[in-house]
Amino acid sequence: MPVPWFLLSLALGRNPVVLSLERVVGPQDTARCSPGLSCHLWDGDVLCLPGSLASAPGPVLVPTRLQTELVLRCHEETDCDLCVRVAVHLAVHGYWGDPDKEEKFGRAADPELEEPRNVSLQAHVVLSFQAYPTAHCVLLEVQVPAALVQPGQSVGSVVFDCFEAALGAEVQIWSYTQPRYQKELNLTQQLPALPWLNVSADGEDVRLVLDVSEEQRFGLSLYWNQAQGPIKPWWHSNLTGPQTITLNHTDLVPCLCIQVWPLEPDSVRTSICPFKEDPRAHRNLWRAARLQLLPPRGWQLDAPCSLPAEATLCWQALDGGPCLPLVPPLPRENVTVNKVLEFPLLKGHPNVCVQVSTWEKLQLQECLWADSLGPLKDDMLLVETRGPQDNGSLCALEPSGCTPLLSRASTRAARLGEQLLQDVQSGQCLQLWDNDLGALWACPMDKYIHQRWVLVWLACLLLAAVLFLLLLLKMNHVKGWLRLLKEDIRAGAAARSRAALLLYSADDASFERLVGALASALCQLPLRVAVDLWSRRDLSAQGALAWFHAQRRQTLQEGGVVVLLFSPGAVALCREWLQDATSAPRAHGPHDAFAASLSCVLPDFLQGRAPGRYVGAYFDKQMPADAVPALFRSVPVFSLPSQLPDFLGTLQGPAAPRPRRLAERAEQVSRALQPALDSCFRPPAAPGTGRGMGPEAGDRT
Repeated sequence: MPVPWFLLSLALGRNPVVLSLERVVGPQDTARCSPGLSCHLWDGDVLCLPGSLASAPGPVLVPTRLQTELVLRCHEETDCDLCVRVAVHLAVHGYWGDPDKEEKFGRAADPELEEPRNVSLQAHVVLSFQAYPTAHCVLLEVQVPAALVQPGQSVGSVVFDCFEAALGAEVQIWSYTQPRYQKELNLTQQLPALPWLNVSADGEDVRLVLDVSEEQRFGLSLYWNQAQGPIKPWWHSNLTGPQTITLNHTDLVPCLCIQVWPLEPDSVRTSICPFKEDPRAHRNLWRAARLQLLPPRGWQLDAPCSLPAEATLCWQALDGGPCLPLVPPLPRENVTVNKVLEFPLLKGHPNVCVQVSTWEKLQLQECLWADSLGPLKDDMLLVETRGPQDNGSLCALEPSGCTPLLSRASTRAARLGEQLLQDVQSGQCLQLWDNDLGALWACPMDKYIHQRWVLVWLACLLLAAVLFLLLLLKMNHVKGWLRLLKEDIRAGAAARSRAALLLYSADDASFERLVGALASALCQLPLRVAVDLWSRRDLSAQGALAWFHAQRRQTLQEGGVVVLLFSPGAVALCREWLQDATSAPRAHGPHDAFAASLSCVLPDFLQGRAPGRYVGAYFDKQMPADAVPALFRSVPVFSLPSQLPDFLGTLQGPAAPRPRRLAERAEQVSRALQPALDSCFRPPAAPGTGRGMGPEAGDRT
């Protein structure tokens, strides 16, 4: 395909040495030899069949080395194709007689034995060229004069002009003789691509930079290069001039390829697939993969790229343990994406699931046809193994392995082995799979569980009756015991009070006093509150960041919650981290735990790990609700003191008291906060008489 000269210039660089490629004029292939040799290029293509190795009858010519060079085959002055010139270096292989005797005794004394050696050698050298999707073979006839025939010595080379190839293509070249006296030579080469397409990282995202002139028009296509199926276009556009296109890192998959071409007739299209080895692309591929179950026994794995994975069936017990693979007796199957597959089951069962896994780990699992067959059942899966003489055995699939029914193991299947065997023989079990080697049976366990629960209920009723009689006999003692028990429960609840880590920005002294009053009031709920006001010595010793990491880890490990108390200063810090990432963050005080914590808090919100771990709050009189950055509204944000009951209920979690009791505690906290609120948010004094708590004061962090 003709390629404009300026494109080849772009592809091969601006180096003068590279740009001065030799030009081959005319469409005809040619061959030439080094001095002393004669060669001839046969017309037309030949079959690319190396054939089997043959024994050399004496000295023969064999190729020893391949060498390539890029040249230009030009039809007009500015209309050239990229072409690969191949040079084959030849040497003499083999001897007329026994080489050991010749080396030991020198040249033969008999002149008649010398005569055949003064002859020339002739060889048919085949060059095979492959550049997907084309293949091309040529035959070169080479003759070496007798004067150059020296066993083991190089005789020269033959040069072929030339094999045409596209920019960016990978070419493979083989060389051998007919007949073939040794293993064929091979060479693989990657031809240069158009460098005006550059892929670079931009933080989490990826940038496609196309550096061409402002007048140049070109096409850009993003597509999924699926090995199991046709190419699937994803995005296409015709553009002009230099462009920079940003791809979200979540859109990257291993088979995402980029194709660029100038909008001119017969232009060369350059394709690259730069994300084949990108770990992010492989993670995104599994996130995008969807396992679709198709009744009655079909399933399909939908994914944009091919996946090197295997699928198998497994049995999911009702107790929530691991899904137990059914391999053997059922085989594993290689996954073909976007194709409907079937497992060899006779009937479906809600406990049968599909597992898709790689050699590293389990990737996907879905239970078959759960929508149509209902929830999981408490069934026991029996595996029947059949021998060559119709003697079979049954075992029950359990987490510990396949337990023989008639065994003395201490498992449920072993205890009910005889009953399960009778169920199989009487047809009460559902046959899921059957062949000459064995079968799978699903046996209901409901009736055995009902029998056991009847005995348990009878024992509980009997125990309850005995306890009731004892209560009647010792009522006074029981009342005292209940009183003590109530006190123990209260003491235990206090000891097991929930942990809360309070983070704030130290806007000014009055706001710090308000935070201290809030922390003290929360300790009466009860809550175990951690705040940097009470840990200044530890902050000085450890540093704000280390102190925050230790407190956050301990709070979350104990099931606690981190409270973000927003103020104008805190909002300014958050915006500084979120919007001004190009400039270095301002220096903060050695005790400012809020500024130090943002490096750990923000990733939790950006990655969706904040819900359930964080709670936000702000004071009514200090700032409006919409001042809280949108990122932090993924967790509950409360206005204080107007929403104190909801705030306290969220802090205490599952242990929160009833609404009436919660309202009483909110009233207590509100009364405790009122003096500090009045002091912090009193109207600004006259100029020169004091300092108010306005937004200007909040910005001084």
